[in-house]
Amino acid sequence: MTDLFRCSFLLFACVLACQAQTAPPSFAERLVQAALERVTQTVRYEPAYVVLDYPNGDVPADTGVCTDEVIRSYRALGIDLQKLVHEDMKRAFSAYPKAWGLKSTDKNIDHRRVPNLQTFFKRRGASLPVTQQAADYLPGDLITCTVAGRLPHIGIVVPAADGGGTPWIVHNIGQGPKQENRLFEFPLTGHYRFHP
Repeated sequence: MTDLFRCSFLLFACVLACQAQTAPPSFAERLVQAALERVTQTVRYEPAYVVLDYPNGDVPADTGVCTDEVIRSYRALGIDLQKLVHEDMKRAFSAYPKAWGLKSTDKNIDHRRVPNLQTFFKRRGASLPVTQQAADYLPGDLITCTVAGRLPHIGIVVPAADGGGTPWIVHNIGQGPKQENRLFEFPLTGHYRFHP
């Protein structure tokens, strides 16, 4: 009986060791992988208003803007920002920016606006300090910034493709989804870690 117990214990220990070595990737790792998959897609920058299905609505796959790369990356992990932002805005419309003169929510566009995503992430407790320290930005984080002094922009932090110490971002700033070393190029306005 002792030998049987010892064999069972060793077998169980081996199973646990094997499971530990093949632990599934974290949410952040899966988000990075989804973002990196985006850079293999051909997408024409197109900011036009489009009527979308709801939930899980999307603009045509060959078009989009910076927010669409974030939305599509999260959607690859089963997270629908269209639905989440729409439902949160319905609950707390007054907490969201009024830059567009809307009097109610619009499920076609609300989630595609950087200031709305910033508000949503902040309301979800995902906001982190904005710093100029590369080590503070982990793969899978989100950053927002201002381009040309007035245009809000968003990207997903990914490991540096050149192996350097400063992470890169995946974003669409006008030429389709790209993986680029531009984390600190524009004034940062937000830093988020949204891992629902």
